[in-house]
Amino acid sequence: MTDYPDTLRYAAEHEWIAAEPPFRVGITRYAADALGDVVYIDPPAVGTTVTAGSAFGEIESTKSVSDLYAPATGVVTEINEAAVADPSIVNDDPYGSGWLYVLEVSEPAPTLSAEEYQALVDAKP
Repeated sequence: MTDYPDTLRYAAEHEWIAAEPPFRVGITRYAADALGDVVYIDPPAVGTTVTAGSAFGEIESTKSVSDLYAPATGVVTEINEAAVADPSIVNDDPYGSGWLYVLEVSEPAPTLSAEEYQALVDAKP
């Protein structure tokens, strides 16, 4: 068993994407914990086309600023305004109310299962 929901797919850059529509996207618990207290989110605007593996926005914590990467190629159709207004939601519930945006996927990208992502995280020093 892993600490990551089986209903999601994971990118090596520590983002998750829902396995079925609507394709919500967020950061993993591992990323949220590594960042510390999230204080600012700069997501892509609705209508923005993002490319799998490319940086498209930023997430800022009390410790650092990190790029957000797209786990698939597509168009952003919705932003989680609640998370933008209160970024601490990402720390509290990264797989629920802390999602960042919804992607209309035009081209899936290779992603990891929960078990594969757990192995990736476990291999980190």
